[in-house]
Amino acid sequence: MSLAETHITIAGLGLMGGSLALALRQKCAGVTAVDSDQTTLAFARRNKLVDFATGDFTEGVARADLLVLATPVRTILAQIAQLAELSISQSSLAILDLGSTKHQICAAMAALPDHFDPIGGHPMCGKETPGIDNATSHMYATATFVLSPLECTTPATLGLAEELVKAIGARSLLLAPAEHDELVAITSHLPYLVSSSLMALAVENANGDENLWSVTASGFRDTTRLAASDTRMMADIIETNRSAILAALRGEQALLARMEALLEEGDTASLRNWLAEIRKERMERV
Repeated sequence: MSLAETHITIAGLGLMGGSLALALRQKCAGVTAVDSDQTTLAFARRNKLVDFATGDFTEGVARADLLVLATPVRTILAQIAQLAELSISQSSLAILDLGSTKHQICAAMAALPDHFDPIGGHPMCGKETPGIDNATSHMYATATFVLSPLECTTPATLGLAEELVKAIGARSLLLAPAEHDELVAITSHLPYLVSSSLMALAVENANGDENLWSVTASGFRDTTRLAASDTRMMADIIETNRSAILAALRGEQALLARMEALLEEGDTASLRNWLAEIRKERMERV
């Protein structure tokens, strides 16, 4: 089945699910939205984001050729457990998730009955402001979209997932769940914690001198932007990728300790050379 012939149900119509619905317009046979929030469903109907919207997960699943799970990680795990208990009419139902961690989700999907055909996914894009009213049709454009095929993933579902990724303007990258979680702990989850810790430090110091907020500029705003991310979503991520995040945190602490030691020693030449090396890598790689 090609993407043009596929009816897609998106479970979770927040920032990522809403943006996916917008990006899929005219590119598939139809889109059904499932969401527990009636205000979100009303917004989707009023703005014609989808062809059909419901608060009933079972009803949404029944309409799908491809089910996309676009909720927070812990909710995705609960939905997978719910799927295992459903009797569905489809002989085979393809499933793609958009969760920010992959090991637990892919393990849960691998345990589903044989009539489900799952593949893990994680688009490397988003905003710190959640909600369908922040969704955009170009959210996924040029983004890397990680796909994590399971042993049970059929070539047809892998092909459909890759076609979807291409259709929304993203590019596929195949990664095993464990490798994905180790990498994003450094590139995504650690930055959130570092951003939050800097914000916490500023708050502590502002208690003694409120002028601190008057001297914040773009560097502080850019660095602390992630601290404004949805707390529920980030707590789910941290809970389901704890080991990899701890390893990343320890690595960051070791580097900060090295910087601290160079400052204490007054070895500004070594610190300057090291920072120049880091700057060079940043300019070349990101």
